[in-house]
Amino acid sequence: MSAGAALEFTGERFTPECVREIWYEHWHRYALVRSWARGRRVLDAACGEGYGSALLAGVAESVLGLDVDPVAVAHARSRYAGTSNLSFDQADATRLSLPAASFDLVVSFETLEHVAAQDGLLDGLSHALSDDGLLVISSPDKATYGDAAGFRNEFHVRELYRDEFEQLLRARFTHVRVYAQRLLFQSAIWSLDPPTLETAGHYVTASSDGQVEEGLVYAPMYFIAVCSRRPLPPLPATSWFGDRDESVYRHYNHEIRKNMSAGARIAELEAQLEAALQRERAAAPGPTDGVAEPPRQSWWRRWAGGPD
Repeated sequence: MSAGAALEFTGERFTPECVREIWYEHWHRYALVRSWARGRRVLDAACGEGYGSALLAGVAESVLGLDVDPVAVAHARSRYAGTSNLSFDQADATRLSLPAASFDLVVSFETLEHVAAQDGLLDGLSHALSDDGLLVISSPDKATYGDAAGFRNEFHVRELYRDEFEQLLRARFTHVRVYAQRLLFQSAIWSLDPPTLETAGHYVTASSDGQVEEGLVYAPMYFIAVCSRRPLPPLPATSWFGDRDESVYRHYNHEIRKNMSAGARIAELEAQLEAALQRERAAAPGPTDGVAEPPRQSWWRRWAGGPD
């Protein structure tokens, strides 16, 4: 993936420089479909910055990334230049006029909730998809993302409940499987034996530069062995354990909010101190000829009330 100037993060679209939860959520979606893109003609509708299109281009026959924002398209063309099977064009995803059945895999992540013309979006994507192709599309669950959290995203036009989401899809596709996505804190136990097709599952590990590897590529903290004098019975390839109350996550969120609040208060106090010092300098008489100006206290000692 090419290095280059970052696209400004405004809150409307993800950029690879984002961190924490949003980084996991957005990269995981593209990592999930990467193996499905192998050797296929791929459309990434509302591709934004272009990072996901570039990731899929590593295995696809070809990838076309479309976005309505000319700034994002220009950025993607510059940042991910040099990949012969990857291209970017400007287009409104709700008014596509692509040739019928011209793509084998169509992805559109976190687009649906940003547009009012949701039927137009899905009609265009369906038209561009081959008969045996796959459409992979994501959208936040209004019940959890908005209602339960009491949160309103200013960039979202219409969020959907699960039944509304499925209704839109089943009107155009006979077969629909809905997956859930959520960032969780879990304890993971996984087999170190080479996986078989039956036990492999789908696990991918991404590094901070966006490179993706198949499998759980982590150094073990502990080893757990299962032993027997006879052939082992069928054993699970992985085991995941977590608490429904997400106590670790709740503590993490509490600390993040506390640190952000403290940072804002510190910035406010620094601004007040700087303003007070400027008023003091403006009011103080100039030094007398031949007499040195007395040294000033450091601002933080002045604030703390201690000697310099």
